[in-house]
Amino acid sequence: MKSILLIGLGRFGRHVAEKLYELDHQVMAVDKQEDRVEAVMSYVTNAQIGDSTNMEFLETLGVSNFDVCIVAIASDFQSSLETTAYLKDLGAKMVVSRASRDVHARFLLRNGADEIVYPEKQVANWTAIRYSSEHIFDYVQLSDTHAIFEIEMPQNWVGKTIGQVDIRKKFNINIMALKRDGKLDMAIRPDTMLTDDATMLVLGESRDIQKCFKIWNHFPVEHTAL
Repeated sequence: MKSILLIGLGRFGRHVAEKLYELDHQVMAVDKQEDRVEAVMSYVTNAQIGDSTNMEFLETLGVSNFDVCIVAIASDFQSSLETTAYLKDLGAKMVVSRASRDVHARFLLRNGADEIVYPEKQVANWTAIRYSSEHIFDYVQLSDTHAIFEIEMPQNWVGKTIGQVDIRKKFNINIMALKRDGKLDMAIRPDTMLTDDATMLVLGESRDIQKCFKIWNHFPVEHTAL
């Protein structure tokens, strides 16, 4: 369990609060709008109405006592930037700030953010990749070069074993798991049989996966990690 300071309770911040509640973390939520604070009261440990660009107010929160400080302010970049800088000045251990533009991300990183989340870009990348091919069912970007894809079983692989297709040697790709009826089978061995009722979770360089499965003519290389 971690103690988390969550600042900004718009749609994004509220979703973060709900998920942190599901994960059983202790959350202090802050927003300057009373209705937003009231909307998350059932999901957080404590909440306060206040202006996070007011240094004196932030000091009362005991910023350095939190494991993570999340700045989820969406509509006011100046407030997000000031809040990020003040949190770091007050000794925050980890500051994660939301960005909505590339230039915002650069400024936030220069002014105290340890990590950036970029929801619109990240979801846009996922949507473009997920729905640009009929063979992809899910996608997680791990770095600029590597990703995990859930991919339809190629028909010419059905009835063969993982050892027989040997994509690790041919394409430097690892089959991490097979998925059937929403359940993962991670007990992967060379003699594991490939069937047409399963999809595969494969890990590798994005270009290698594209080459192996011929997903796109041109693979989008640069993505922001999730």
